[in-house]
Amino acid sequence: MKTALTELAGIRHPVVQTGMGWVAGPRLVSATAEAGGLGILASATMTYDELAAAIKEVKSRTSRPFGVNLRADAEDAQRRVELLIGEEVRVASFALAPKKDMIARLKDNGVLVVPSVGAARHAEKVAGWGADAVIVQGGEGGGHTGGVATTLLLPSVLDAVDIPVVAAGGFFDGRGLAAALAYGAAGVAMGTRFLLTRESTVPDEIKQAYLARDLNGTVVTRKVDGMPHRVLRTELVDALESAGPVSGLARAARNAAKFRKLSGLSWHSLATEGLRMKRGGDRTWSQVLMAANTPMLLRAGLVEGDRSAGVLASGQVVGLLADLPAVGELIETIVAEADGVLRRLASG
Repeated sequence: MKTALTELAGIRHPVVQTGMGWVAGPRLVSATAEAGGLGILASATMTYDELAAAIKEVKSRTSRPFGVNLRADAEDAQRRVELLIGEEVRVASFALAPKKDMIARLKDNGVLVVPSVGAARHAEKVAGWGADAVIVQGGEGGGHTGGVATTLLLPSVLDAVDIPVVAAGGFFDGRGLAAALAYGAAGVAMGTRFLLTRESTVPDEIKQAYLARDLNGTVVTRKVDGMPHRVLRTELVDALESAGPVSGLARAARNAAKFRKLSGLSWHSLATEGLRMKRGGDRTWSQVLMAANTPMLLRAGLVEGDRSAGVLASGQVVGLLADLPAVGELIETIVAEADGVLRRLASG
């Protein structure tokens, strides 16, 4: 199934597996690439050395194109950019808008730049800086998300830019892919659907907790890190929602210490990043400190399988999922179903 995305990235199918922290590791990414989609390695929860090793592992598993998700505001962002260039990674994706010079450096060395955006004005900004494509996530998506539904956000972005647009938020099957293509998108990106596959390294008991949810099984909370975050409804999330500001900040401080030790970052580095977050957005100091909650709470759930101490990011689509297919089977089924839908529409 050829689209502007497949032509641009050199992949067979317009299906993207998003760079989910603690989830999108070498096994999942390489399986997606082998199946003809675009797998994106999550690096925000990796040290530089871990990322270098993960890229080499993906390359040992597949010769097909894949991507790496970067944080443009990370202390060692430029070093990671040079790593992608040196390893000839095909795509650099960004959860936050990369700087103009960063985009130019990547593009000058053959790396495609595909930021994620949550508003048409953000898409216009990065397109003006030279981004090759954008992923636009509506409010249905998991993790950090906005309040505008994909059905409204997607057409607004398509009208605003003339680069390929990949739709995310609420997609899980071929009908969704066909709908996105009908809107004018160049493909779809999915997180929760890929989390719930055989190649995902999320513990089996956690996968079963996802599969047990209905369409009301998620909630958008600000108590994880001060920003809107869609997660599964759990006892821990209910406790976070009812916790007072003092206990929330105390928990965040403890998690900051844990994350510093795990990531190898110095206190100075964490403080510097906190100052950058404060200056670059509208976060309060409390929200900056609470941001330390995210990696450790997600790790507890998605890596350690501890539902009592972990947070489980999830899109609303979890309520429609009931199986754990292999990645190859998933992509093949989605593309075949989308092709059938489009053929029926074309034939009247």
